[in-house]
Amino acid sequence: MINACRDFMSLAESHSRRWQRALQYERDQRLRLEETLEQLAKQHNHLERAFRGATVLPAETRAGGPKDPCGAGKGDLSDEDDENEFFDAPEIISSPSQDGLGHKRSGSNISAASCDILEEQVRPPSEDARKERRTRIPYKPNYSLNLWSVMKNCIGKELSKIPMPVNFNEPLSMLQRLTEDMEYYTLLDRGAQCESALEQLCLVAAFTVSSYSTTVFRASKPFNPLLGETFELDRMEDCGYRSLCEQVSHHPPAAAHHAESRNGWSLRQEIKITSKFRGKYLSIMPLGTIHCVFHNSGNHYTWKKVTTTVHNIIVGKLWIDQSGEIEIVNHKTGDKCKLKFAPYSYFSRDVARKVTGEVMDASGHVYYTLMGTWDERMECSPASLPGSGYENGADKAPESKILLWRRNPLPKNAEYMYYFSELALTLNAPEEGVAPTDSRLRPDQRLMENGNWDEANVEKQRLEEKQRIARRRREAEREKVGEDDSPVDSYKPLWFDRKMDTVSKEVTYVYRGTYWEAKEKQEWSACPDIF
Repeated sequence: MINACRDFMSLAESHSRRWQRALQYERDQRLRLEETLEQLAKQHNHLERAFRGATVLPAETRAGGPKDPCGAGKGDLSDEDDENEFFDAPEIISSPSQDGLGHKRSGSNISAASCDILEEQVRPPSEDARKERRTRIPYKPNYSLNLWSVMKNCIGKELSKIPMPVNFNEPLSMLQRLTEDMEYYTLLDRGAQCESALEQLCLVAAFTVSSYSTTVFRASKPFNPLLGETFELDRMEDCGYRSLCEQVSHHPPAAAHHAESRNGWSLRQEIKITSKFRGKYLSIMPLGTIHCVFHNSGNHYTWKKVTTTVHNIIVGKLWIDQSGEIEIVNHKTGDKCKLKFAPYSYFSRDVARKVTGEVMDASGHVYYTLMGTWDERMECSPASLPGSGYENGADKAPESKILLWRRNPLPKNAEYMYYFSELALTLNAPEEGVAPTDSRLRPDQRLMENGNWDEANVEKQRLEEKQRIARRRREAEREKVGEDDSPVDSYKPLWFDRKMDTVSKEVTYVYRGTYWEAKEKQEWSACPDIF
């Protein structure tokens, strides 16, 4: 019996090791099968989008949709490159009648006049304005780079503290990327015309979502601004607004932004970027509050940005996702809008890049529901239609949906120009009269835009070393005067003051109000020498 038990134990152990090896083999096979299935699904999705792009785009044109002035619509561009589009993002509303302007909505609590304000009005820029702005930049050169040799030492570190070559960048500064939030400024112009605070909140929510539409193809990293770097965008003559950004802190990186419009609104924000590299993906968490004030009504809205995730950092094609929740609050009336950015899931049947939301009053009663995607369009509909059978969050009647915002088509050959939008193509164009600290004058960024990446890398190292020397000089001056209790870096921004915000109860940077006067006089003596 003892010998038989010993033989059984020996046989069981040998079989156990064999079954463990078989199980591990099956696990590996399953992983490979999942990867293959995902690739097949992406190819299938590309074919579907290519087919829809060939059929839907002409119908949209017949319905009065915008045409690409350069001859290529968004559908043409996104369907040509299957490596840049991974998910199925069908149109939420496909009926041409729902995109029409000025249709009536019986039984709705929205007036006909408010419909015209809420619904997107396609106003192409004038021909004169287009001629003044550049419509292309030098094509992106094909540089090879050993990604792993650069990134293997970055795991777990904050990205802003890692010296990165310009090969990972796009020829724009983070200040210019922040200014891109103003691309759909007409949403705020329409909001300023609203008499209803709840309808105004719908447009503010659409503006909030629209700021993410430029990120869908833009996986490259913008240049980290130097301390004291600024960027102005003066579109007062043709668009009615002007914007100013300044890098107010280097560690942690923080930028202050102020925009004002002659159409009755102002916007300001301080954005601090916190990022973590986790091997397969990069998480970017913007901190800081965005303020939007409408002067006629006094409505003051605040919200924060969601988390941006860059996937396939080491292997595969980079793609971007947005996830999280945004709460927009009207501090005057107590109205709120809650937006939810659904993270992408390969096994989900839901629409990719989906955004949903609710607009409610101070008591919590929902008046509007929002639906759409952060890369394409946003729509709203009344939460209840008395007497029509569509009440309390049920499926809405088709005619009740209002188009709030739709993404502009990308320029022709955008895939060779970092997927820049029409606005992005103009941001780094040389301009006279700007401050000597303006991002347009940054030499490494200009060299990269012109395709001289090797020279740009050398220039980037020089500018960063110059910045470190200036920081050490400030620290030495602080120690010399004996200010031991002062911050490590005693740098003070030139155009923004650090104050306590009475609305958000946060210490933030607020525009001082002297930049445009200095530009008019061309008085830049106070500007630091950073380039």
